[in-house]
Amino acid sequence: MFSIDDRNRTRDRVLALASSDPRVVAAAVVGSLALHDGDPWSDLDLTFAVADGIPVLDVLDDWTRTIVEEWGAVTLFDLPAGASIYRVFMLPGCLQFDLSFTPAAAFGATGPEFRLLCGDAVSKPYTPAPSPHELFGYAVHHALRARFCIARGRLWQAEYWQSGVRDYALSLACLHRDLPARNGRGFDALPAEVRGTYQDALVRSLDRAELLRALEVAVTRLLGEAAAVQGLAELAAKVDPQLRELTRPWES
Repeated sequence: MFSIDDRNRTRDRVLALASSDPRVVAAAVVGSLALHDGDPWSDLDLTFAVADGIPVLDVLDDWTRTIVEEWGAVTLFDLPAGASIYRVFMLPGCLQFDLSFTPAAAFGATGPEFRLLCGDAVSKPYTPAPSPHELFGYAVHHALRARFCIARGRLWQAEYWQSGVRDYALSLACLHRDLPARNGRGFDALPAEVRGTYQDALVRSLDRAELLRALEVAVTRLLGEAAAVQGLAELAAKVDPQLRELTRPWES
């Protein structure tokens, strides 16, 4: 596994690469390392502004060749986000490196985890948290899919959808406690008594009855979370009977 020194050396080399590239006009650390020192498992997340008029993808591809040649990195995937492009690498020692470029006119923080290192950044609104309605809607959708997959005997797929119901309910629990509600980031910060109520929503086997049991727990928790969120309780009450119907055994 990579060490903190490995990560720091990689950061320093990438920043040196930026300082020698006239196309790059600003740099920032984003993610967990923007606000604190992280821990031994924190990945490296650096973002750069490209001078206006220069294609971002050209710079990203040039840097990719250097990163692959110098570190033996593996390119995992690209993620476009507005004017930005993120490219995710895995470096030796399992160090994840997220590299992104943005045209200078659009370069700025989309959330609090942003620390400008050099150059200028524009002010723009932070990316909003998901809405309660969005989280609840996805959870209901996943509950339907889970139950239909159980009925069809597609048990692996049923587990996939059922886990989604649980995770969206947990995200809703995070949202109304002012915790991060994306990618499970707030789950471990939930009160222990809240987390404990979700343990029975974990699937213990791919047995039909077990999948249905876990789905019932997830649906119950989802409806409980929704009832506590202003503006969502009425919607939850409308779909409550139908969601409960999903968790009853059906005749084949």
